Amino acid sequence: MAATAILRRLLHSPSPKRSLRITNTRVNATLQRLLSSSSDQPTKKYVNTKVNFSLSDDDNDNDDNVSVNKIDKSKLPPPYDPFKKVVDEEPTDPRNLQEIFQKMRTEGLTNNAVKMFDALSKDGLTHEALQLFAQIKDKGHMPDVVAHTAVIEAYASAGQGKEALRVFMRMLASGVAPNAYTYAVLIKGLSAAADGNAKLLGDAQKYLMEMVGKGMRPNAGTYTAVFEAFVRAQKVDEARELLQQMKAKGFVPDEKAVREALIDKRGQGFRGVINILFGK
Repeated sequence: MAATAILRRLLHSPSPKRSLRITNTRVNATLQRLLSSSSDQPTKKYVNTKVNFSLSDDDNDNDDNVSVNKIDKSKLPPPYDPFKKVVDEEPTDPRNLQEIFQKMRTEGLTNNAVKMFDALSKDGLTHEALQLFAQIKDKGHMPDVVAHTAVIEAYASAGQGKEALRVFMRMLASGVAPNAYTYAVLIKGLSAAADGNAKLLGDAQKYLMEMVGKGMRPNAGTYTAVFEAFVRAQKVDEARELLQQMKAKGFVPDEKAVREALIDKRGQGFRGVINILFGK
């Protein structure tokens, strides 16, 4: 998508006025506040490990008595590619919150912004995607929703649903409005952590209904996660009731998309979700 490419270029612009590696004081403060309680260990110093492998073109730099071995360029490391680093690099362990939060502090939230933009665009939420794009392009700063959502997603991926919800509530208290991607991250995190915890399952249901009530269209991965949690908890009747409440607000489940979301799932869980959503 052309807009995605433009957003990535903006986020990597060398111009001081357009540099978006979280130089914005307000977002820096937001991150610091959200992450202040997440680490009791001292932060590691950032060490520059770049090595200059280039040879000098000046013959005067070479001592006549010193022989210079010819360097095999095929053995040199690949050129540094900052774009690949931001887009492709993921934490080796999503439960290692120390590593994830340290990356946020040192490398900024560029990857999170691109990820949010891509997800909104993929789900057909063009208006929200363009709103995010406009804030970055026209105002020249990283939106606060990116910082809060990044921390929510870190806790959700680590299986800490309660902490994810706590950050979400702090986000609302700060006057920052969640977008569809924020809701999706929170709902899936709560659903995954809801095994044996009726409160978290109730929260997942609550925010799924809140999302639908606001006119936001949840993708199949989001609502399927909630119904999967109901099946695991053997609460089929409650799941059917939730489906009727959602349908009353205009929601219609997409069978093809649901099957794609459950492509790696088989057995009772798969059959239970399909039966609840489509009566099959």
